[in-house]
Amino acid sequence: MASVSIRGVHKRYGSVIVLPGVDLEIADKEFVTLVGPSGCGKSTLLRMIAGLESVTAGDIAIGGESVNDIAPMHRDVAMVFQSYALYPHMNVQQNMSFGLRLRRLAASVIIEKVQQAAAMLNLGSLLTRRPNQLSGGQRQRVAMGRAMVRQPRVFLFDEPLSNLDAKLRVQMRTEIKALHHRLASTTIYVTHDQVEAMTMADRIVVMNNGRIEQVGSPEDLYDRPANLFVAGFIGSPAMNFLTGTAQDGSVLLLDGGLRLPLLPAIAVGRRITVGVRPEHVRLVGAQETDAFAAHVISVEPTGMDTHIVCEVNANMLTVSVRERTRPRPGDTLYLAADPDRLHYFDAVSSAAIHA
Repeated sequence: MASVSIRGVHKRYGSVIVLPGVDLEIADKEFVTLVGPSGCGKSTLLRMIAGLESVTAGDIAIGGESVNDIAPMHRDVAMVFQSYALYPHMNVQQNMSFGLRLRRLAASVIIEKVQQAAAMLNLGSLLTRRPNQLSGGQRQRVAMGRAMVRQPRVFLFDEPLSNLDAKLRVQMRTEIKALHHRLASTTIYVTHDQVEAMTMADRIVVMNNGRIEQVGSPEDLYDRPANLFVAGFIGSPAMNFLTGTAQDGSVLLLDGGLRLPLLPAIAVGRRITVGVRPEHVRLVGAQETDAFAAHVISVEPTGMDTHIVCEVNANMLTVSVRERTRPRPGDTLYLAADPDRLHYFDAVSSAAIHA
């Protein structure tokens, strides 16, 4: 396996700038997820690592060796695609062994490698079937097996679970992460699903408009987002945001209807956006200190939690509660935000403000 170093990498298509300059270091055996909205440049970056896209400027190194001018087949990386990219006229064994046969390995070596991968992925009974005889999850396992048998330095996954149903996505997430640990592989995984990123990665790279917004562990991004974009993208349901003005010792929100404690470092008069996650807003009695009234817009029971969407002085606010409660649209609830779980951002620059 090997580390991956991305230094000052730019990508341009004519006059369109896709990546204006990316720097990222990925350690040997690390599982890193690139996450962001559609069109943010994450798949383009992955394809540049694989050699399927050229680098306009900058350098990509694998294991300390620059690969800018090395053909994809010689980079010793393996890529698993969203579409599986299996050969329909070949059976599972032939698909998995294709890359090894191109390398002209001995037949006995090929059979051994395929059987080992098939056993690991529970494909042993499917080796004679063709792709059209397999389910979506089985096809994805075959694509993973084809990558595994090559024993590459780096595994690349480009939104591999997007075509699967919700239950199967959860199962495959577990299998991919377990596979990563068994193989001790360097893995770079692209997804637009922040839940996938949070549950699988050692570190997450949040991208937006071709730029890296923040790099960190799932806990870092959830608890200490660097800016409003990361705070709003990571977490489901999304973080609530309220904008107000810093007063002496507090921030005034909701047209004066709510006062929340203020960090000492924030100057009076500064425009501030306060973020609070839905699970850090609680239902309280009308007489409780810091309680504010909210009108119920909709109620979304999910089984474990209930998400209540409220309107407060023309601001939308989502509350996530564990209690079995079913208020009706139009009801008035009283809420309070946990003062120790508030996030502060500059309303102009969107950057996080820390104590």
